[in-house]
Amino acid sequence: MKLGRKITGGKYVKQRKKKKFERPGQKRIVKLGEEKRKTVRTMGGNSKTFLLKGKTINVILENKKQKAEIKNVIETPSNRFLARQNIITKGTIVETELGKVKVTNRPTQEGNINGILLVE
Repeated sequence: MKLGRKITGGKYVKQRKKKKFERPGQKRIVKLGEEKRKTVRTMGGNSKTFLLKGKTINVILENKKQKAEIKNVIETPSNRFLARQNIITKGTIVETELGKVKVTNRPTQEGNINGILLVE
């Protein structure tokens, strides 16, 4: 039997198309490079800022925060191929002048990169 057909052979007709808020957005990835952001209008006239490229990270030390420049992406636990392409996601370990830093937020959702210093 063919997919999307009734037993009698007739077609199933879609009730309606998807509305704008039901459609999926573009898959966004944050690459290592010169700062680049994109702002998109969301429901209720609000806006979301997406980070597309970034080179600085807000590092949380004991009681203070410090901005550091990212030198290199060392590893990404979720997918080892992302580290090769210098893609930054949550959980990625990056190399900075302060040392190794683990990304604690989702840069594609928040528009910046935050992390904590790893102690070896």
